[in-house]
Amino acid sequence: MIPTLEDVVRITGLRVGGQAVTGTTYTSYQEPVERLLGLEVRGERSSLVQWTALQASLGVANARHQTGESQGEYMARLTEDARAVLAEEEGYAADKDLRRFLTLVIRKLILGTRGDPVGFRCLPLLEDLSSVGNYAWGAALLAHLFDSLGTSSRETGVAGFFPLLQVWAYYHLPSLGRGVARRRSTVPLLQCWRFCRDERSLRRQATLIHDILDTIPFGHVRWTPYVGESDAAQP
Repeated sequence: MIPTLEDVVRITGLRVGGQAVTGTTYTSYQEPVERLLGLEVRGERSSLVQWTALQASLGVANARHQTGESQGEYMARLTEDARAVLAEEEGYAADKDLRRFLTLVIRKLILGTRGDPVGFRCLPLLEDLSSVGNYAWGAALLAHLFDSLGTSSRETGVAGFFPLLQVWAYYHLPSLGRGVARRRSTVPLLQCWRFCRDERSLRRQATLIHDILDTIPFGHVRWTPYVGESDAAQP
């Protein structure tokens, strides 16, 4: 039992059908970064821009996850803070700001990578803003998550979009008791849950979850958790 494309659609609201998300690798990203984003590439690695510089360009340089804040709430707050900056620009400058924001969202949601530098392999897909919505970003999220599960350098670390796994577990393995439902019938389902803060070490939490998963009864698994959920607002 693993997360599927249906889980991605229902939990995140991202579409899983459409054009494939195929990143492009260049020897240098300096030209497209400066042309499409208006950001300066610095340092020895010409394909990277510092994460803090990208945030600062959108007026969210000091944005941090707050205690008890869900990923959906965090992104909503980033969106609200960035909207004021976006509203001040028009024309080509506004397009650059929008691409910066989309780069931020892709980095936080689709790639979910850790560390400060931001890669720009998906930047060519943002050149034509009218076609951005045609890509299967949800499928890319799931593919990147699966790829990252086996490459994380830490026992308690996941490089992909971890909230997808959390909410997936809330629905399929409710006996774990790890999440608190707060808003029923909300789409996407990521917004329905409040993430519980656990003060124990990540290693201790991982050990406890492993022990529970090894002994969970078959009858405690919900194989069809979305029965009764509305399909009206699904992409």
